Amino acid sequence: MGRNILIGFVLPLLGISTVIGQTVKKPDNLYTFSRHDRKMDSLRLYQRVDSIITNGIKESAFPGAQILVAHKGQVFFHKSYGFHTYDSIQPVTNTDLYDLASITKITAPLPALMKLIGEGVLDLDKPFSTYWRSWRGQKDKKDITLREILAHQAGLAPYIVFLNDVLNNGKLKRRFVRPEKKGRFTKKAYQNLYVRDNFDKRMYRRIAKSETGEKKYRYSGQAFLIFPKLIEQLTGRDFQEYLQTEFYGPMGCSTMGFVPSVRNLPNNIVPTEMDTLFRNDLVQGWVHDENAALLGGVSGNAGLFATAEDLFKMMQLYLNKGAFNGKQYLRPETVVAFTSIQFPENGNRRGLGFDKPLLGNDTLSLKMAYPAPEASPQSFGHSGFTGTFAWADPQSDFVYIFLSNRVYPSRTHRKLYELNIRTAVQQLFYEALFKGL
Repeated sequence: MGRNILIGFVLPLLGISTVIGQTVKKPDNLYTFSRHDRKMDSLRLYQRVDSIITNGIKESAFPGAQILVAHKGQVFFHKSYGFHTYDSIQPVTNTDLYDLASITKITAPLPALMKLIGEGVLDLDKPFSTYWRSWRGQKDKKDITLREILAHQAGLAPYIVFLNDVLNNGKLKRRFVRPEKKGRFTKKAYQNLYVRDNFDKRMYRRIAKSETGEKKYRYSGQAFLIFPKLIEQLTGRDFQEYLQTEFYGPMGCSTMGFVPSVRNLPNNIVPTEMDTLFRNDLVQGWVHDENAALLGGVSGNAGLFATAEDLFKMMQLYLNKGAFNGKQYLRPETVVAFTSIQFPENGNRRGLGFDKPLLGNDTLSLKMAYPAPEASPQSFGHSGFTGTFAWADPQSDFVYIFLSNRVYPSRTHRKLYELNIRTAVQQLFYEALFKGL
């Protein structure tokens, strides 16, 4: 899989000097750099990463992938592998867009919430019903705090399949979804699929009335469906416009955004799943997650697309405690709070929105660890259902991005997990950077 490497930044760490957009062939010679008098054999690193990814493609864990790794803010590995699909027609390149799935949670609603908290508009320890009034009349939800929600400590149900609301014996209910844009059906879920404009209110009501269990670690994406509307209410601005103006635009994240199929981007978009339930098509350029699709593709739980390079910029923002390219976007103390474990006494490893290493992760084998065993307790990130992963480590000043479409052609493909590919590759970079392997 000896694909050319499209480098987005200067790469002094590998002894290669280049500029944005220049294509550099995989090094034929042995490049080394030293850190604490240890040297990294970059050719050996490439070979080991290539071996894991090539085997993953062979085992149908995914048809292709993008990997980007940065140290001290400098990208030193950025490579694409394989193809968009298993027919081996469209090669993956470093400018291709991937559906980020749940990484959307930490790159769309989360930076907005962090900014609003830093500005004093939101308070983590006030009941969420202070801001989301429909929860005030729900006995099991009226006292739940935003901190508990973001740390997945609120006891909320993990997921509601709203697709069940719009299907009847496999057919779409016309009261909710229609094939043409007309009247109260203007929210586009897919090509020739328009959702009733007020369907989001039905979703919010279902969430408000859903069961709530004991306050302990229980991963839930429900509130993330609500956050975009909450952010709009608090700011008086469109959710997408707010993110674009406050973060993506100034940071140069030109590919990051929702519904790329309607944004006229020059980038190719990697397809996800062959949907046989809802869209009856190979989903490409539209969000894979059905709940996000029923919100018109703009949600807080899923729906964001980006290249590995733009995702790296967001993770570097967090690694820099809210700063990027000399501009402070978020208060440092807010970022520190969000990336810290909140309820360790309950066996909950989570930060606020961010995932964290398993408790005692450094004592586990590579097979059992999440993420890599070398990842520090201070590290944070998130994974995505479509086969994506983004992780940052303040202790090592290290960012690791892995993008793939493991759900092609079906979400039943689980070899990405079974082969532990994302964690294994991450561990290789830790060993290369800090152990000189």
